[in-house]
Amino acid sequence: MRVFRPGGLWRNPDFVRLWSAQGISDFGSHISRLALPLTAALLLHATPMEMGVLMAIEVLPFALFSLHAGVWIDRARRMPFMMMRDIGCALSLALVPLAWALDCLSMPVLWVVGFLCMTGEVIGGSAHQSYVATLIGKDRLVEAHSKFMATASTAQVTAPGLAGVLIQALGAPLAILFNALSFMVSALVLRRIEAVEPRPQLENSGESVWSEIRAGLQLVWQTPVLRAFAIQTACWQLLNYMLAAILVLFATRELGLDAGAMGVTFMLGGVGSLIAAVSAEHIGARLGIGPSVGWGFAATAVAWAGFALIPSDTAWPVLWLSLAQSLFSFGATLFSINYLAARAAVTPDALLGRMIATMRFATVAPAPLGALTGGALATLFGLRGALAAIAVLGAALTWHALRRSPARLLMRLPTRSSDILTQEDPASSPDH
Repeated sequence: MRVFRPGGLWRNPDFVRLWSAQGISDFGSHISRLALPLTAALLLHATPMEMGVLMAIEVLPFALFSLHAGVWIDRARRMPFMMMRDIGCALSLALVPLAWALDCLSMPVLWVVGFLCMTGEVIGGSAHQSYVATLIGKDRLVEAHSKFMATASTAQVTAPGLAGVLIQALGAPLAILFNALSFMVSALVLRRIEAVEPRPQLENSGESVWSEIRAGLQLVWQTPVLRAFAIQTACWQLLNYMLAAILVLFATRELGLDAGAMGVTFMLGGVGSLIAAVSAEHIGARLGIGPSVGWGFAATAVAWAGFALIPSDTAWPVLWLSLAQSLFSFGATLFSINYLAARAAVTPDALLGRMIATMRFATVAPAPLGALTGGALATLFGLRGALAAIAVLGAALTWHALRRSPARLLMRLPTRSSDILTQEDPASSPDH
């Protein structure tokens, strides 16, 4: 339980403020993740295609703005971008209850809100990840991300229950207003950070935006660790969105669960994420950073197989699904903490924004293809067959991450540029 001990970064007041702001917005976001789709499904009677468009539009900003965001972040201080993210998301989300009160709420309104909020996340989220390294130093990144993930996991466990109460009492649109308020509070907390962020040192201030984007792409491609992380995380995201496209259908049609039972499984699934958050630093120190990422993939692959193996006639479908969800959340959080810390640690400070933006572009932009593939597999082989196929592909990804990827050789976070792994592993494949 090192994450909650009263030492380490807890003694840094500015980190505590940054952590608090992120935790507040995380808690509110989990409310919207339930309230926004319920608004579409229950109030607007959205068709499956309209829901698919909503998902695609929410991911679209990663493809449109990620690479440019990296250049903007490296050219300026990060805090203003973080503030704009919180304020912009608050105002965007407030459009939903406002449109509902004016009796003009529609799916296009939700599409606009989803697009604006994710655009803020693409820019402000990348700035946040860069700012963490600037604020505390790269040697504390695993500890920092463990604390952020612990808070996010706690929100995942508790927020869906509160969301259910709010939606039941006020309706989904007004529940979204609580998320808007949480972003405003987060912005106010960020304003209280006292550390003066240094101006970025621009080595080539005369370069064009596209030249700097190319520099970020070259950094990721020419650094074996980053390239390996980018490709294997992109593959994992494809599989994850394949799952997202069919899991709810599987739970409702094959297992007979209703919306309330689904909410319970997501809450209990957050327990696994919380366990990983409080133990990831210890696991990373014991197994190594790269291997911990691989073992995180392994846990998610086992969870995907667990979904496929849940019997349709079980008397305890919520328990079985919750256990699989918890194992999945454990693996996803374990890999995320070590992955986020490792990619920042191996990157020069002047390129942090572009690296993060490039990695987010490379790993998240293909996600809609995963959702479409999941639907196609379910059409061809059935829901359970599609889950089994995802599990098999997840096992192959795990084998590659643990046995072939150059990233598996990263045992500790480098503290200086000479520690960065830049040579290919002789045993690894040319393509990762």
